[in-house]
Amino acid sequence: MRLEGKAAIVTGAGSGFGAGIARKFAAEGARVMVADINAEGAAAIAGEIGGLAHQADVADGTSVAAMAEAALAAFGRIDILVNNAGVTHLPALMEEVSEAEFDRVLAVNARSVYLTARNVVPQMKAQGGGAILNVASTAGVSPRPRLSWYNASKGWMITATEAMAVELAPFGIRVNALAPVAGETPLLASFMGEDTPEMRAKFLATIPIGRFSTPADMGNAACYLCSQEASMVTGTVLRVDGGRCI
Repeated sequence: MRLEGKAAIVTGAGSGFGAGIARKFAAEGARVMVADINAEGAAAIAGEIGGLAHQADVADGTSVAAMAEAALAAFGRIDILVNNAGVTHLPALMEEVSEAEFDRVLAVNARSVYLTARNVVPQMKAQGGGAILNVASTAGVSPRPRLSWYNASKGWMITATEAMAVELAPFGIRVNALAPVAGETPLLASFMGEDTPEMRAKFLATIPIGRFSTPADMGNAACYLCSQEASMVTGTVLRVDGGRCI
């Protein structure tokens, strides 16, 4: 029960890595807001773990403000924020990615971190501390061809994590990031371009451990970074990648 008594918001928690993080947090005693743009997905995971479902568009300022207000109304405080919601563009030459795709990737992967900070950091400062976890990617550490703007958005997330950690440390707020390799999530097919046995084999060949990351892998890593066990850890990027970036 490492998170007993803590209140957490996990974005993009209606499926994939976010669902794994929400499940782990709940199992460790946290009260969890399962936030997702997919209301049905959020409701399903919240029902499974006894959490609070909330539909939110993390790229929209009004929606993020409403999410934070709802969490405060339900829990009275916000101890943990996990910025997990993310999107990618399909693999393509950098000059062939449309402006609309570029804008969407940056809005969901980068602007969301700014918006949640605006709405959650003041509360964490007022209560004397908290933990923020940004779910980046190995793409931000070791970029892959044909995913240039997704790579860049996750690199931005890593730099933002480090900048936030330095600024917020005096307020007792720790900020870290996870860098997972691709896993069994709804985004897998988008990363590979097509989900075929051949493409899976090709992708798996780049991961020394020989498997994709799982939602449970992410939940375990997130739980550590957001618990008191990591009280001296801030500004770090924990690679959960099976050796992909070595």
